Formats: sequence, C-alpha cells, structure tokens
Amino acid sequence: MRRKIKLILILCISILGILGLSSCGKEQPKNTVFSVDDLKGKTIGVQMGTTGDVYASEYEEDGSGTKVERFHKGVDAVTSLKQGKLDCVIIDEQPAEAFVRNNEDIEILEEDFALEEYAAVISKKNPELLKQVNEALMALFKDGTINKIIHNYIPDETTGETVPFHYEQAVMTGEPLRIATNATFPPYEYYEGGEIVGIDIDIAKAVADKLGRVVVVSDIEFDAIINAVSSGKADMGLAGFTVTDERKERISFTEPYATSKQVIIVRNGKANDFWGNLQKKMYDTLVKDGRWKFLLKGLGNTMLITICALLIGCCVGFLLAMVRVAHDKNGSFKVLDLIAKIYITIIRGTPMMVQLLIIYYVIFASVDLNKVVVAIIAFGINSSAYLAEVIRSGVMSIDPGQFEAGRSLGLGFGTMMRSVILPQALKNVLPAIGNEFISLLKETSIAGYIGLLDLTKGGDIIQSLTYEPLIPLLLVAAIYLLLVIIFTALVNKLERRLKRNER
Repeated sequence: MRRKIKLILILCISILGILGLSSCGKEQPKNTVFSVDDLKGKTIGVQMGTTGDVYASEYEEDGSGTKVERFHKGVDAVTSLKQGKLDCVIIDEQPAEAFVRNNEDIEILEEDFALEEYAAVISKKNPELLKQVNEALMALFKDGTINKIIHNYIPDETTGETVPFHYEQAVMTGEPLRIATNATFPPYEYYEGGEIVGIDIDIAKAVADKLGRVVVVSDIEFDAIINAVSSGKADMGLAGFTVTDERKERISFTEPYATSKQVIIVRNGKANDFWGNLQKKMYDTLVKDGRWKFLLKGLGNTMLITICALLIGCCVGFLLAMVRVAHDKNGSFKVLDLIAKIYITIIRGTPMMVQLLIIYYVIFASVDLNKVVVAIIAFGINSSAYLAEVIRSGVMSIDPGQFEAGRSLGLGFGTMMRSVILPQALKNVLPAIGNEFISLLKETSIAGYIGLLDLTKGGDIIQSLTYEPLIPLLLVAAIYLLLVIIFTALVNKLERRLKRNER
C-alpha cells in the first residue's frame, strides 16, 4: 500500500515536471485578435449560457467560419486561450480584469465588445415575489445602498477609488430567500474565507432585509440557474444575468441593478513561468484562506454519497435480481419480472447526469430535500440497475445441478438460495461489485451540477479562486486515484480471505 502511495506522489511530481518543462520550452502562441473587426473567422471562447455566448453565436451564424467553443467556467476558456486553442475569450469586464491580474500572459482589448445591464431572475410563476423584489431594489437605489455595495468592489468612475462598505444582513430569522448563483464571477459572486461573497450576495442580503427573509445561497453551474429558479429549487437567481429576449420567454427579470461590459481577452505574447510560480501556486491552492477545506469537505460528501448509494444499490439490486432469477428458474413473478426488466433497461440506457437532473429538478422539484440525500437516491437508483444484473449473473453462474440437488433434498427456493446458492454467487461477483463501487465513486463528480460540494466541485472552487487549473485538477485526480487503490487493495484482501475459507 505504501509503495502504491509513493508511486502516486512520484507520478504527480513527474506530471508537474513534464508540464513545467513543456511550458518553459514551448513558444507562446501569437495573438490574432486586435479589435472587434478581427473576430470573424476566429475561434472564440465563451462561458456557456452567458451574454457573451449569445453575442458570439451571431458571428458563428454569419458564414465567416467563426467557431465558438463553450465552457462551463470562464477560467477553462482562459486556460484554453493561453494554450493557443482559442483566438480570444469574450466575457464580462469584472471577471476579465480578475483573470488578467492573475495571468501576466493575457490582456483585455481597449475596445469594448458590448454594454449590458444586470438583473435578477425570478420564476414567472411567482409574480408577487417579483413585485416585492422590484420595490426593494427601488428603495435600495433611493437610499444609496446599492451604489455603496457596488463601489465597495468596483472603483467609482469619477474618483477611481473604492469606498469600503460591507452589507451585513439584519434579519436573522424568518422565511428563507433561496438564492442560486455561480460563484466563479468576481466581484459579483466568489468565495472568500470559505463563504460566497460579492456584489450580488450583498444586494441579495439587502433585498432580503426589506422582505423580512433570510438569505440562503446555493452555488450551482451558471447554465443551471434558470432551471433551478423555474423549477422552484431557488426563489431568485443572481449571477450577473443580462436581460435578453430569449431569456424573457422562460424567466422574469427584476429591474436592472448594475451595468457592465462584455470585453475581449487575448494573449499578449508574454511567457508564463511555470516553475517560478510553482511555490506560490501551491500556497494559493491549499494554504491561503484554508482552501484545503474545500477538498476535505468535498471528499467527505463524495465518500458519504458513494457508500450510501452502494448500500441502496445492493439492497434494491438484490431484490431485482431475485425476482429475475425466480422467473428464470420457476417462471414465477411474470409481472414483477417485466417491471424489473423495464426498470433496468431505462436506468442503464440513460446517462447518469440526465437521471440526476431529472430527480433533482423534476421528481423532487417541490420537495426541499438535502442535496446529499438527493444525490444518494439518484446514484443509488443508478447503481441498483447495474448491481441487479451483476448479482443475477453470479447466481446464474452456479452449476444448475446444485439447484436440482437442493430440490431433491426438499429445500424450498428461498432456503436453497439463502443457504446454498447466494454464498457461492457473492464470492463470484465480489470483483464486479468492487468495480461498481469504483465507477460510482468517480461518477459522483457530477454532483456539483446540483450545487453539491463534492471532491470535484471543491477543486473547481479552488480553481475559480486561483485562476490556475493544473494544480487543483492534479490534486483531485490524485485523491480519486488513492481512494481507488485503497479500496481495490481491501477487495483483493477480502477475496483472498474468502478463498482461504473455501479450503
């Protein structure tokens, strides 16, 4: 075990070395975009579902050969730009400035791409809340609170300075005002000290005070926020939403509360010194502000979901397998066998991501369940279909003569299965169950799409804070690999012990 752990560490260091040497020796791609007029025929990176995505799509449809590559996070688009895979990135001004501050090899063009206004989104089914929020925003504009909040994060255009002001919510008890956001968009929403802060969060707290409610913030993918609000999983979405006609068809917008710009990020030709910044990158990734806690908490949720989902999968899968075995051997349970076949076909025939989203946004749309519980149910249902076939195949692999011998001794089907068949079958399928655990462990990496902090989501949060994807991704990959190696060793040990018992 210790040897395998050492191999993982050596592998990670080797990967860092290879990437560092390649970045040092590789010639930096030259910039190809110098103005808005140069966008035609280029490859443009955008964050999926943003206004930049909408505007860039117009170039994609004009026949000029422009390609638009869409990313879930702006930092992923910027990383691709730095690697020469994109010609430019179109994104909101404030996060663009944060990217440039943390990456010396990119810059923002002086020419603005587009002007826009930000507003909150509220379900069309909730016009009363829309009216209340608009009234609250008007009152906050009138007393200057919103301007104070904005200029605490963004310099005033007149003075060029920020004015310290942090809004603390006064109402601490009452009905929750559930806010959906995507905390990768500084200074509007981002993580600081383990909590989500920013302009939108402070405005949400100020609005909640006016309504006598308490803010509860959920961090989910940007392109899932409107779905969350429409389905009732969140009361309001705040994530720098620009009002567009297409969005108006699905969601209601509040009065605008801020103005911003879409800008173009390009390469500036400077080299990025990987090794020179490695120590600082490691510090920023793990030590600064206790960011290692995101990985630790995410790991805890990942293990909890995986273990509980596997237990559910084993219990439900066992029942499904017994129904199918009983039908195959005795011809009984015809209706239940048909239901089991349909269940297994549907679950195994649809992606886990789709199942998770359906369970969260459709089945439990009106139920306020803990997200960990929702994930356990979703992954447990998915796992049960696979384990049902694993267990069934193990039972059917037993020599038919043993079934006949059991019948000749007068054993009932249940007694024969419990005392003779299942002990042998479980030994045969133990490796397959171990493989299902490993697959389940890795599949939980999609839990972040419903705003749940798992191991992968923890790495994404750190990446959004450091604007450096390599080290967080390697750490997350190393943790997954270590967990797989440990569990594989435990399963192998159990297999050896079971074989010794056979002797």
